[in-house]
Parts: sequence; structure tokens; C-alpha cells
Amino acid sequence: MPALAVLSVQSGHSGVVHPRTGPELSDIALFGFAAIGVWLVRRALRKRFAKTKPPAED
Repeated sequence: MPALAVLSVQSGHSGVVHPRTGPELSDIALFGFAAIGVWLVRRALRKRFAKTKPPAED
């Protein structure tokens, strides 16, 4: 079983380094999902706090 763990670690990278030329597609997708998440949360909070409570009568 330990040999299986060692083999999986060794095959994780080919050893060839490629220079970064720009953002990867996964970076753009992650940014998009984060922006949508922030927008949804802000919209929900605006709805929640926009509801006005009726004045309390004593």
C-alpha cells in the first residue's frame, strides 16, 4: 500500500516547466464563480434587510 502512494506522487508532474503566458482557463472560471457567489450573497442580504418591520404599538 505505501508503494501505491509513492507511485501516485511520482506521476503527478512530468518534470517539464512551462512559462506562464497568461491566466489559465481554471483561473478565469474560479474568478467567475467567485464573482457570481458574491453577487448572490449581496442580493440575498439586500432582500433580507430591505424588509421593514411594522412599528411596534405599546
